[in-house]
Amino acid sequence: MMKRELVIGLDIGTTSVKAVIFDMNGKLIAEAEKMITTYYPYPEWAEQNPLEIERSSVLAIRDVTKKGNVQEDELLTIGISCAMHSLICTNENYEPLSEMIIWSDGRSSEQAEKIMRRNGKEIFLKTGTPIHPMTPFVKLLWMRENQFGAYQNAAYFMTMKEFLLQKWFGERVIDYAMASSTGLMNIKTLDWDDEVLEIAGIKRTQLSKIAPPTEVLINIRADIAKEMGISTSVPFVLGSADGQLANLGSGAISPGEVNVSVGTSGAIRQFIKGTNVNERLETFTYAFTDDTSIVGGPTNNGGIALQWFKELIEFEGTHDELVAGAEQVEVGADGIIFLPYVNGERAPLWNQRAKGNFYGLSIGHKKEYLVRAVLEGITFNIYQIGKSLEAVAGPPKKISVNGGLSQSPLWVQIMADVFGKDIHLSDTHHNAAWGAAWTALVGIKKVDSFEAIKNHMPIEKVIQPNIDNHQEYKKIYEKYEKIAKDLSIYFT
Repeated sequence: MMKRELVIGLDIGTTSVKAVIFDMNGKLIAEAEKMITTYYPYPEWAEQNPLEIERSSVLAIRDVTKKGNVQEDELLTIGISCAMHSLICTNENYEPLSEMIIWSDGRSSEQAEKIMRRNGKEIFLKTGTPIHPMTPFVKLLWMRENQFGAYQNAAYFMTMKEFLLQKWFGERVIDYAMASSTGLMNIKTLDWDDEVLEIAGIKRTQLSKIAPPTEVLINIRADIAKEMGISTSVPFVLGSADGQLANLGSGAISPGEVNVSVGTSGAIRQFIKGTNVNERLETFTYAFTDDTSIVGGPTNNGGIALQWFKELIEFEGTHDELVAGAEQVEVGADGIIFLPYVNGERAPLWNQRAKGNFYGLSIGHKKEYLVRAVLEGITFNIYQIGKSLEAVAGPPKKISVNGGLSQSPLWVQIMADVFGKDIHLSDTHHNAAWGAAWTALVGIKKVDSFEAIKNHMPIEKVIQPNIDNHQEYKKIYEKYEKIAKDLSIYFT
């Protein structure tokens, strides 16, 4: 019997840590998941415990190697995907001085507005990273202005991935994408930007070495390896941010290939050659390799908007049961338009003070009409971001979709109908994990290139648009866009 060749993708998200074992063709062998707790100590604050997440990462790998019955000589490598925009202050012994501030934390809205008025565009054009409370750069401005104790006493500043790797390998290293998403890296030089660091009040020595996603890390701590159930000789590969790897893992790596990820939040992204930055400040440009970047826009309001509505009406059934009623509602939800900004908003508004709205309610509307409107509103928002993306990267030739919401057939059909294009859906929603695993295979030179992943993809389904529905959605979207623009003056 031929020996299996296996690879693990470790995907550290906002809601959970997942460890996924694949074979060389992206076939799912086993998966394990550990949930992450988010703490909200004050309004607009959102924090997680980095020690808990590091432990969960170890245990997820332990569980998946057991489930997959992985033998020591079968595991080729492990690659890492991580959610962006986290910030941890540590002392000189790499112990956290406070909880980790995550992307959805909005405490620094005032600092974002101030720096944007002063020289925000200049900084954005250098870094490719929007001036927004999500970014560590703006979080650091808040810390500096508020004399935050952890900031004042910090020896180092890290993202979650750096924190984990330092514990496991004793190295401070960050990949291009994670560094890019901090808002502290110059996207042209792929190095920390001294002017931005000075504004943030920090030094280069407090940050990690920046390295390509294929950087190999060896000699993991023996006690950690034993707990994971792996050999200390297994090479880990630095990997990238979850957005880049979700695109890679869905095969959307060539020009014109767009990937839409919608879980708790969402994003629409496309790889480009070079580092083209949107002059209108509507989309981000984050580095991936020495000569490629990913352009796109993130939304705060993916599945979280549907979850908000489910809790609002105290619906006790499952998400599938909630959505089932909306399948009987016609396109357009009988005139209801939903602006999904219940969690503030990043692209296309870049306004953490944005608010959600239902427009067009009447006494005859039932909950299923509002559910349909929520799904359509989430999709219109992504479509609007997609229009900004086209200005930088050109029109899409292929659209892939992944993430938790992609498991809803109704929502995927709405996507196809709104965009008026085929939607490609893989039979696994672990695209970021597969992207991390493939990056690891490139890193250890088991495969030749990132592009070769196209020949090793799980089976895809293709969801075709209903052209009549698309024509109807074009008219509804015009109204959506106008309402969003008219109401934006009140988002203060």
